[in-house]
This record gives sequence, C-alpha cells and structure tokens, in this order.
Amino acid sequence: MYEFAIDTNAPKSDMYRELVKSADALTHGETDGVANMSNIAALLWEFLPDVNWTGFYRVVDGELVLGPFQGKAACIRIPFGRGVCGAAAQTGETQLVEDVHAFPGHIACDANSASELVVPVMRNGQVIAVVDLDSPSRGRFDHDDALGIESLVAVIADRI
Repeated sequence: MYEFAIDTNAPKSDMYRELVKSADALTHGETDGVANMSNIAALLWEFLPDVNWTGFYRVVDGELVLGPFQGKAACIRIPFGRGVCGAAAQTGETQLVEDVHAFPGHIACDANSASELVVPVMRNGQVIAVVDLDSPSRGRFDHDDALGIESLVAVIADRI
C-alpha cells in the first residue's frame, strides 16, 4: 500500500515537488502505461484541492480518447483543436483557462466545471496524451499549477 503525505497547505512549489516525487515513486519501473496513468490520476485527485476531475486523454488515431481518470463520467472522444483538451493537443502548449465558459468551443462534460488546466504529454516531439484538471471554482488554476503539472509530465512522459 502506498501512503503519500503531501501538505496541501505548503507553498505550491513545495507541494508540487512532493507530488512529482510521489508520482515518480509510483511509476518507477512500471512499464504499463494504463496502470501508471491510473495511479497518477488517483494521486492528483487525492492531493489537489478543489478539483472535480483529474485524468488523461490519450492520442489514438489522430484524436483524443478518454484515458484513466477520477471524477464524473466524461466525454470519450475529442478532436484535436476542439475544447481545451483539443487545443492543448493541437498546439502542444499548456492551456490555463480561468473561465471555461468564456473559452471558444469549450466542451462541457461536467456542467459544474468552471476552470481548467490541460498539459500536453510529449514524447519524441509528438503529443501522446494530455493531463486534464477541472475545478468547480473559477480561476482555480494559476501559473504555479501549470509549472507543477508540467514538471509531473516531464517525469511520467516515458512511462505512459
């Protein structure tokens, strides 16, 4: 059994450093990408405050397909360029959205979501997946969250 103690009251940089160390420990030596994505989604769900969805969309045959996640049932397929996840997949750039209702083409899988952070997972210069975080609070995610999840992605990209 794994027990990780991440202090969510610590500065975000410290919290994300511990989160990345925990993710590294969970995925080190494991070659099954689905298992690793599942544990990462659960770790994010457990330790990030004020989120209502944490998980992955995988690139399959040129579109995003739902991967392991925590939260309400979600949209299964998302075309590149559509919604926040599709924008991250198409551009290869992190999408930090303060108000999803103001984002052109936002896909509302959960009407309670108000803000979103999506970080592309790159391998050999190609997007292979995205990490998607949703929150019911407008403006929940900031630059420090983006940096923290980008650090996480750097560790797990070759493990999913």
